[in-house]
Amino acid sequence: MERRRFIEAVAGGLLAAPLAAKAQQVKKRPRIAFIFANTPEAELAPPNPTNRAARAFLEGMHQLGWIDAQNITIEWRTVAGHPERYAAAVQEMVNLPADVVVTSGTAGAIAMRQASVSIPIVVAGGNLVEDGLAQSLAHPGGTVTGLTGSASPEIWGKRAQLLKEACPQVSRVAVFFSPPRSRFWPGPLEEAARTLRLTLAPAEVTPPDGFETAFASIRRAHVNAIVLGYSPFFWANRRKIIEFAAKEHLPAMYWDRVYAESGGLMSYGADAVDIDGRAAIYVDKILRGAKPADLPIEQPTKFELVINLKTAKALGLTIPPPLLARADEMIQ
Repeated sequence: MERRRFIEAVAGGLLAAPLAAKAQQVKKRPRIAFIFANTPEAELAPPNPTNRAARAFLEGMHQLGWIDAQNITIEWRTVAGHPERYAAAVQEMVNLPADVVVTSGTAGAIAMRQASVSIPIVVAGGNLVEDGLAQSLAHPGGTVTGLTGSASPEIWGKRAQLLKEACPQVSRVAVFFSPPRSRFWPGPLEEAARTLRLTLAPAEVTPPDGFETAFASIRRAHVNAIVLGYSPFFWANRRKIIEFAAKEHLPAMYWDRVYAESGGLMSYGADAVDIDGRAAIYVDKILRGAKPADLPIEQPTKFELVINLKTAKALGLTIPPPLLARADEMIQ
């Protein structure tokens, strides 16, 4: 009898082992959601999205051992420049549910945190502390962490300096801003303007239809250049701004390369693709058990100067060779 029981126990264990292994194999894959603020939906079509940021994130995940449709599932979403769509997008992520949500910018993170107090959120570019998503860079202290897209405020002075180098004749500069403007002006931009002997003319744009008022104020101010302040609203309406600058024959400095790629004269800012690629590091740590509250927020370390030579030619500008030598990319 003892021998029979021993054989039955062994046989039962042998049968249970494959069942346990099978149970591990069918364990739910982690689901990662990436919600973009302004990307066209067509650029996110799986399995190979054409969007540069999405591809950088995929590559970052791949290098860390995570492959979409193999050991993770990635859900691509975008509100395509329509913030009112965030509510539906984040609710969908709650319903799935997503294990980690990545957002391009803080607007999506704010909406996501309002929808869920438990789903970890990684922000790829944005002012997390200033927008109330984290207690500090070193100790986020909540469900949100990631990478800020903002360098120190002094970067605005650097942008004014580069614009003056590209266009030495510039003396009056219009500054597009959408409230609040305190992040960059007054402050470093005004300090740089005094050093460079530039007069700044404010051009406030109030959503959703304040552009024409701002454009009219710029015409009255007789400016000869533009600096574009940071705002997701400007991003969504970038073609309108670029077309105005071209029509008025005004050189302009922007804060993201997409403006230069879309026809703006030049841009200087954090490398957004580098930020999106590094967001994968945060997702990896969270999937392996880290808490967002304990993951310090990174500031950008890689910046890029992009100059659109075709636009320079249309404006009748000759960009000085020393500035061209420092450009990370020149668009022909």
